[in-house]
Formats: sequence, structure tokens, C-alpha cells
Amino acid sequence: MKFSYLALMVTLGINSSLVFAQVEQPKEASSFTKAANEAVLKDLPFNDKQDFEDAKKGFVATLDPMTIKDEKGNVSWDLTTYGFIKGEPPATVNPSLWRIAQLNMNNGLFKVTDRIYQIRGFDLSDMTIVEGDTGLIIIDPLVTTEVAKAGLDLYYKNRPKKPVVAVIYTHSHADHYGGVKGVTTEDDVKSGKVKILAPVGFLADAVSENVLAGNAMSRRTLYQYGAMLPRSDRGQLDAGLGKTTSIGTFTLIPPTDIITRTGETRTVDGVQMEFQMAMDTEAPTEMLIWFPQFKALDTAEDATHTLHNLYTLRGAQVRDASNWWKVLNEAINTHGDEVEVVFAQHHWPMWGKDKIVDYLGSQRDMFKYIHDQSLNLANKGLTMTEIAEELQLPDSTGKRWANRGYYGSVNHNAKAIYQRYLGWYDSNPANLHPLPPVDVAKRYVDYMGGADAIITKAKQSMEQGDYRWVAEVMKHVVFADPKNQAARNLQADAFEQLGYQTEDPTWRNEYLMGAYELRNGVPDLPAISTASADMLNAMSPELMLDYMGVRLDGPKANGKSVRLNWKLPDGANYAIELRNSVIIYSANKTFDNADATITADKTSFSRLTMEGTALDKVIADDNVKVEGNKEKINELLGLLDTFPGMFNIITP
Repeated sequence: MKFSYLALMVTLGINSSLVFAQVEQPKEASSFTKAANEAVLKDLPFNDKQDFEDAKKGFVATLDPMTIKDEKGNVSWDLTTYGFIKGEPPATVNPSLWRIAQLNMNNGLFKVTDRIYQIRGFDLSDMTIVEGDTGLIIIDPLVTTEVAKAGLDLYYKNRPKKPVVAVIYTHSHADHYGGVKGVTTEDDVKSGKVKILAPVGFLADAVSENVLAGNAMSRRTLYQYGAMLPRSDRGQLDAGLGKTTSIGTFTLIPPTDIITRTGETRTVDGVQMEFQMAMDTEAPTEMLIWFPQFKALDTAEDATHTLHNLYTLRGAQVRDASNWWKVLNEAINTHGDEVEVVFAQHHWPMWGKDKIVDYLGSQRDMFKYIHDQSLNLANKGLTMTEIAEELQLPDSTGKRWANRGYYGSVNHNAKAIYQRYLGWYDSNPANLHPLPPVDVAKRYVDYMGGADAIITKAKQSMEQGDYRWVAEVMKHVVFADPKNQAARNLQADAFEQLGYQTEDPTWRNEYLMGAYELRNGVPDLPAISTASADMLNAMSPELMLDYMGVRLDGPKANGKSVRLNWKLPDGANYAIELRNSVIIYSANKTFDNADATITADKTSFSRLTMEGTALDKVIADDNVKVEGNKEKINELLGLLDTFPGMFNIITP
């Protein structure tokens, strides 16, 4: 989860009913899909109901109805749209996925242990509330202010109303800090009334992880979370870690207290905390928290009731499975003899030392197995795809509910490990310089006797339930001729059945989104803005200039030269030069012979370089000062690309 995705969801939330009407409706589950899903019921221990008991344990109260709106009446969160998730699993949903979708319907205020409470089912993530001597410590205040405030208000209705004295961000993903201004204010933080604790590197990682590839990531996120899909047993019904994300006001207040090392401690309002660094695990910047007074361990997002991602389908840097298992092992060795309750910032807690150590140990062993065996097979010469097909978890870890692939999967995590260590190339020269997709598709179609012949054969494969092969061969027909609706519809049918069968809700969403766009086309949505006031305030000038370089149209800039000085009100200076079709910048430097000098704060500069606002308008609106040749600034701005928000994915 990142801020670019949240900005996207706000856009979608406003217009979804107008944009996402389905021309072609989803189809029934085929006999092959029904058989595949029925086999899951026989393979996994569905008689084990412990998670359902744990997910309800400590329930205090919730909202009725579970709908949260902003001040203007716009819906920020609505669990009532998932009311269909009850009873036995339908044929169009993998029974294991149906199970986690039911568990993620639990919502409200829950008591974890004395002085620790959680708000669950108000967002993709959980908000933890720790009661201090005189105030409250909030851990991870959800995605948006609307749901964070609603969660705190629910707590206040059922517990003594103490002021918030601290907020903790466990890691640098947006679903763990975006709602901060729903539980505190910037003024209270600046005055010292409220501390904000975070791991070292939090601010840079929180802001930067998705900026440089943010547009592509935002488009791909539509697929991972199924944003266009109806909420139904033939559409979107879960996101693995929770239902989906809230829509509303996304905020950020910078930390005031930075945790830098494992073993570092803080006592806040009488609450003792010991921190364990978990860098480059589930997030680039992450930490676990031990509460010795309560014998409670907060695993942030490093141990939840799912096999997590080593690679996210929306796209991100591959995570370090080796470091991940070591973090869990360290937590067991450090606190395993004392721990009485473990909770995370997703899903539900677990109680009892033996159960907790067993649970953490199985997650540790799972990550290590996937890591080690992926490399074992790679060292035997298997390619990334071959490894993913062959690798299976042993039953001792793989059939445990907490290790099922509801967010990550063994398949795409194995590929992630291959990518991390060996990259995209498998050393087969045939794959070193392949033809681009459209060119290769046209040749394949010609070799295979033309589109009509392929469609005829693919229909036979559909009748045999060979959906993966149909998806593969129809990919070439669609790329060879994206207007061939018969080919599009056939590939959509294959995607749909694959989606109905998969256990992983993100895979389901990917397949069903592909089917949606094949049948109905790509909606014409406005460009996605990745900037908010809080984000711009947190962004470094260097990150803004890095992104400016990414937006430069290199061929168009060929032969052009511009030299600018950027002066900020705080006294910082940057020399910015367009040369050799790249933008080079240097901090604490100015050009004596600059074409122009612009004096502007980060917000005004971002209006020019990130939002595409005209220079004259920024000068007039923001009192920006320009010395020298103003047209040279416009020349550089005119070379910056505006990325299309809804580029094609399943067609060329």
C-alpha cells in the first residue's frame, strides 16, 4: 500500500458507479472449476475452527450499520457491501478464500489483553490502542482520517476518554500511517503533546517507494485489488490482509522520535516498549514491538495469518526472505519464553505461549523453506517458471491456515527469490533478445494457422478445462489483433475460471480484472495524482528532482541545454542542468551563468514539475520569484511527460 494507490482509490470512489458498468456479465463456474474447488474442501482442515474463535475473542462493540462517511456524506468505508459473504462457499470462490473472506468480516473494537485494544475491520489494516497511565498510544492509524477517527470514537464510547499521547508507525506502508490526522493534530505534535515514533528511514521510504514508478504501480494496483469489480461471489470479495482499503483523506505527520536499533527502549506514559528492527522484510523500514508489562508482542506485518508477499503483484522491489525468517527467529529467541499474546497490524491475535511460538516458528520455517528451496532448484539449473511450478511447501507448514497464500503465494514468491538473486534472464540465449509482444504474437498466429484456427482449438481446450493454456495462446491472438472480440472473450472466459479457482484473492482480482477489461475495454479515467499536501511536505527536494528526471522525454530533449538555479525559502540551493538528454542536479550549488533562477518552496515547485501547472499561474498564485530567462524554465517543463493513468495491460 502506498500513497499513489490511495490517491487512485479516492478517484475511483468518486466515479466508480459511472465508470465501471459491466457490459458483459461474469459467467458461472464451469464443471472443472467446481471440481477444483470441491477438491480444496477435501484437502484442507476446514473442521479446524480455532481462527473463528480467536477472531471474535475480546469483542467489545462495533458500528451498526458498518458504514463510515466523511463530513460531506461520502462513503469512506462500507462493510455492508460484503453482506453476501456468509454460509457455504459458492462454486465461483475457492473455499479457502471464502474462509478468510468470512474471517475478515469481523469488525469493531476488540480487547487483546489488559490495556491493549484493537480496531479491526475498519480498513485493510488494524489500529492498535494501548492504554497508558494518563493517555493513549495509537499504533498504525489505518489508511484515512475518516476511519481512524471513527475507530477512536468507537473506543471512546466504550472506554475512558483519555487523550492521545503518542502515535507509532510500525512501518513505511501507507495503510499504517495515512489516517494519523484522524487521531491527532499537527499542532499537538509540534507542541510536544503527542510523540510520533517510527523506525529509522521511515519518512524517506514512506514517501519515495512508489514515486519513481508510481504511475505504473497505480495502474497495476487496479488489478491487484480488483477496484473495478463488483463486490460479489463473482467479483471482488477480499484482499487477503483485509477486505480492501478505505477511501477518504490521506495524511502524514513526520515522526518526532526515531528508533534506530534492535533492543532500543522507550517508556511512554508508563508503557514500556522494546523495539526490534525488521528492515527489508515486509517493508523497507519496519519494526516489531515488545511490551514487557503485558507480555505482548506486536509483529507489525511480519507475522500475519497468511503467507505474505515477497513480491507484490502491483510491482515493488523484491523483499528479503532470508532476513524475514531471521527476524522471526530473533523474536522467538528473545521473547518466546515470556510471550502470552501476539498481535499484528492485520488480522487477529493469538494467545498462549506454546501456540504463539509454534505459530511464529511455522511462519519462520515457511519463509526459509521457500527461500532455500528456490535457490536449491536454481542451483540445479531450473528456471524461474520451472521453480515456481515445482516448489511446494511441506504439509507441516503448507496446510496450516496461517500459512495459506492469501496475499503472497508460493508460486510468485519463488519467482521473487529467483529475481532477487539472478534477475530476469535465465541464461537461455533464446530469451536474451526476444521480439516485442505484438511482433511475436503476429508471428505465432501466422505459424499456428491464423486466428480462426487458434480460436477453434482454444475452444476445445476450454471444454477440457485447460484454462491456463487457453489464456496463453489467446494472449497471442489478442496482441496480434486487439479488435478480435471473439479472442478477447475467450481469453476472458479462461481468466474468469482461473480466478474462480485461485485461493489467493490478489490472483483472483488479477484474473477477474483482466477478464473485465477484455470484455468491456479500459475505462477512460482522469490522470492519477500522487501528490497530497502532507506527501509534498515530506518529500525531499532530491526526490522531486529524481522524479523530474524520470518524466523527461529523453529523445525530445536531445540537443537541448538548460541551466537553472532553484532556491528554497530555507536557504537550500540546487543547480539543475539539462544536458545529454538527462537532468543532473547538485545540492548546495548554484550556477553563475544560469539561464534562470527560480525561488520557490517545495509545494510551488511541485506544482510546476509534478502537477503540470503553468509557470505564470504559479508565479501569480504563489508569489514565486523568477530571475533571468523565464522561457528556459518553460522549455524544460515542456519536455516533461504526462503519464497516461490507464495504459493497456492485457492488450497492446
